[in-house]
Amino acid sequence: MASQHQNTVLDSEHERSMLEGALTFLVILLSLRLHLGMTDDEILRAEMVAQLCMNDRTHSSLLDHIPENPNPKSGIIPGSLSFESMLSAVADFKAPVFEPGGSMQQGMYTPKAEVWDKEFDPVMVILRTVYRRDVQSAMDRYTAFLKQSGKVHGNPWPPYKKRTPLHPSYKGLMRLLHCKTLHIVLFTLLYKILMDHQNLSEHVLCMVLYLIELGLENSSEQESDEEDSAGSQERCHDSWFPGNNLVSNMRHFINYVRVRVPETAPEVKREPPASTSSDGLAASQNSGTAQVFSLVAERRKKFQEIINRNTTEANQAVRPKTSMKWSAPGATPQLTTAILEVKESILSLLIKLHHKLSGKQNSYYPPWLDDMETLIQHENPKYLHGDGMTAVERILLKAALLSRLNKRIIEEICRKVTPPVPPKKISPAEKKTLDKEERRQKARERQQKLLAEFASRQKSFMETAMDVESPDVDIAMEIATAEQHVSEAVYDCVICGQSGPSTEERPAGLVVLLQASSVLGQCRDTTEPKKLPTSEKEQIYPGDTCAAVYEARLATLQQYFKDSSCLQSVSIGWEGGVYVQTCGHTLHIDCHKSYMESLRNDQVLQGFSVEKGEFTCPLCRQFANSVLPCYPGNNVERTLWQCHSNKSMQELIKEVEELQEQLGTFPVSISSETNLSKEMESVMKDIKNTTQKKYTDYSKSPGSPDNDFLFMYSVARTNLELELVHRGGNLCLGGASTAGKRSCLNQLFHVLAMHMRLYSIDSAFNPWKKLTQLAHDENLQMSNEEQPEVPVLYRDVSSLLLIQILTMPQPLRKEHFICITKVLFTLLYIQALVMLSVKCSTEDRMTWMNSGALKKNLSNAKKTWEVLLSHVISELSKGKIYEQEETEDPAMDSTSAWCPHSIEIYLQQFCLPFLRITSLLQHHLFGGELPSCQEGEEFTVLANCLGLLSSFQSSQFSSASCLDWPVPAFDIISQWCSELVSFSNKHPKQVKHSQNCGAGTGIFLLINASVIIIIRGLRFCLWGSVYLDAHGEEDRDLRRGKPLYICKERYKVLEQQWVSHTFDHINKRWGPHYNGL
Repeated sequence: MASQHQNTVLDSEHERSMLEGALTFLVILLSLRLHLGMTDDEILRAEMVAQLCMNDRTHSSLLDHIPENPNPKSGIIPGSLSFESMLSAVADFKAPVFEPGGSMQQGMYTPKAEVWDKEFDPVMVILRTVYRRDVQSAMDRYTAFLKQSGKVHGNPWPPYKKRTPLHPSYKGLMRLLHCKTLHIVLFTLLYKILMDHQNLSEHVLCMVLYLIELGLENSSEQESDEEDSAGSQERCHDSWFPGNNLVSNMRHFINYVRVRVPETAPEVKREPPASTSSDGLAASQNSGTAQVFSLVAERRKKFQEIINRNTTEANQAVRPKTSMKWSAPGATPQLTTAILEVKESILSLLIKLHHKLSGKQNSYYPPWLDDMETLIQHENPKYLHGDGMTAVERILLKAALLSRLNKRIIEEICRKVTPPVPPKKISPAEKKTLDKEERRQKARERQQKLLAEFASRQKSFMETAMDVESPDVDIAMEIATAEQHVSEAVYDCVICGQSGPSTEERPAGLVVLLQASSVLGQCRDTTEPKKLPTSEKEQIYPGDTCAAVYEARLATLQQYFKDSSCLQSVSIGWEGGVYVQTCGHTLHIDCHKSYMESLRNDQVLQGFSVEKGEFTCPLCRQFANSVLPCYPGNNVERTLWQCHSNKSMQELIKEVEELQEQLGTFPVSISSETNLSKEMESVMKDIKNTTQKKYTDYSKSPGSPDNDFLFMYSVARTNLELELVHRGGNLCLGGASTAGKRSCLNQLFHVLAMHMRLYSIDSAFNPWKKLTQLAHDENLQMSNEEQPEVPVLYRDVSSLLLIQILTMPQPLRKEHFICITKVLFTLLYIQALVMLSVKCSTEDRMTWMNSGALKKNLSNAKKTWEVLLSHVISELSKGKIYEQEETEDPAMDSTSAWCPHSIEIYLQQFCLPFLRITSLLQHHLFGGELPSCQEGEEFTVLANCLGLLSSFQSSQFSSASCLDWPVPAFDIISQWCSELVSFSNKHPKQVKHSQNCGAGTGIFLLINASVIIIIRGLRFCLWGSVYLDAHGEEDRDLRRGKPLYICKERYKVLEQQWVSHTFDHINKRWGPHYNGL
């Protein structure tokens, strides 16, 4: 109890843990009833609650943690309740969920709210844990529940759980609680905690209060002022307390205590008090025992000087041989005996402890003084949960309930003026445990103070500057504003930290990940999911995928038409296309090279290959393998090139043709090369090396430049189509790019355009002329060649759009972009009419041809689909196209009649994919957000956004009103149809194709382990399982043998990560597979 306590037996670092262990053991021994009369059902419930309070558990984990006696896995099912029914009674099931980072959680069981409220037993949790962190985890979860339910707002203490009565055979255990020695220990610990002595934690205080409360709960109903017979047998050094009953001992005042302290302790220097007798209150409540103890203490104090003097003389005369027997090296000087003045009882210590915990004087006020019903209510819900003050209040209330004398003494102590509480000495460990909210509040206050100071300084500076402002300032501000409008785009390097524009000599670049993708190739018209083949007879490679259709289309065109023309008519990249994505961070190219060099010299084992250009972004650590150079330009470049003009359609068509005939400006000689051009050439090589050669070489002549031309515009098509897939397949939601600032399509278009400008298209074979000019007779005779060019009606319009855009000088004017869009839309619309006429039956064709011919002389005939359809049917009827279609499938669409409404819907649906791709391209080239709309209005909104509509129309809208013919409509339609007629008269139609899956990313299911493996090139990772049992758990390696069912949510996540190409970013545990899988 002395201020300078020294234990001659234990080291100071061991003393605290020993004390905590002893108190915890006593609490466990006296609290739990596991083997003292509890039924099997009660034991199972208690064990289950303890495990669930530590952490949410899976079904199998809970079975593993329950002890063998009540565990059904042991083969013995005790009690009346089954494991499952007990589990449903105490816990709620949480279905498998996905965390924001993408990691998957299994099905878990979490305690019900009433379990936290009434059944949470921290003593049982302590018994069943090995590590203290599990106890802390249970308390954190308990705290979170109380704060969420609004019961407690501070830091709650472990709740006191009332125990069931013991069986009479085990009543002897409770004698430990009514023992003088234990009461002395509790009194001493309370005193030391109140005086801020060392080595005493909050856990010790919690256990002390727990033991006191247990003693009050198990005290005899009638107090005995006389000692039991057992009291005379108890070995106690001093008569601290008059009896063994805790209720009576709590009010007993102890005046003086003899302690052993070092000679330098303040207790030695203190003068003995003049009066050693107990005050009136202490004398009245302690009867004769306290007076006897006071006399004994007075005699000891009289002999204190003699004892100290004799000890000092003996030490000077003879050197003690055993003085350091129990002391550690470097221990304090010898101990001496001192009398410590205490004058406290357990009740007074508890009241002062309440003041100390609250930080306020006279904080405790007896609740029964205001409301007498408090003494009648045995269990007040107010005291079920709370902090240390609540625990002290609960103990004092129970002491007052058990004894009128205790009640009166508590009231008298509270009426006294409480002496000041000694200031709390905050240790470094306690400083770390300060309330985070309090520190945040102080930080916010400091921040607001600084901001207010800065604002006042700025205001005063502006006022001073305005006073001395000259007339020239306005002109200077206008010049600065103008310079700001034409300032170059600034990029922040995440390596060197410098900001600046991207220049020819020191270009900046986006951190990008290039990867081959086969997502588009797996797209199908039907939404019905494919079933996993279970036999070799079942077809695993479906023929209705996007990749199969486009591959068959290209093969058919190459069979009958000129190879170079075929490679400009369709796009590739549906299988093995290159997808470019970025994290949005930029860096200087030279800084990136230094960074890669440092990675090569790094000896730490990395999960990627630096030699292949792979690295992680220096800022966000996202996986990447290349840097995409940023083309030098200013911030307002887009707006400058968006100016509207009053030029006619013919003038714009002529300008587009002239711009396409200009050669590219890529440097030819080495001397004229810049760092920017070198990096653009380097990244183009990276893009080509990303995918396999079989996905890039489609020409009949190996190494043909037409292959490179096809591959480059197909890369742009792949990235636009994939963004459309990420948006859900349409643009109804509108808004900016799905990746926001992470979009790199603008920089990618610059790189592709610079390389595509190297390939000039012969003006005689330029599709632009066939779309905008009427051919002469000599040009028509060219179609008689053995391998003519591909007819324009057979060409993919989206591919033609990208070819036209990327072969023009950059940056592109928006008026030219709109002109190209309008011209290509006319071709697309006629293609839709041709497809529609083929789908119609012979009777429908004759009907529509005749009805449209009657309206041909109307003023708006060229903007009416009926007239155009009639003209198309009449032109195609000159050949054998309709005859071939009828012999191939005579029953096609014969049962469904085509009405005007269904035809309009068909035409809009046919044109929508082109409008979506064009709108995305316009969004990335010129900025601006895409408008949102309803699903049925998408065609109208996109057509208006692209400038195809002069005014927005919502009611009685016709898709043909978007047409803007560059030349006489019926003449150009006749020209396009004549190419189809001449071809159909010569050749039959044959389609053969084959398909392989993969393109660098493989998703494999290990049947014997029910685990998904992702393979990306030479790396692999374990993804998890899409099959869970009835409790939402995985069964890896099928060890538990439970029936497994597919989890649709996990399957959707797997599909989404595959579609969005985020396997590299979400899954972090990648490793090389060394071709050993």
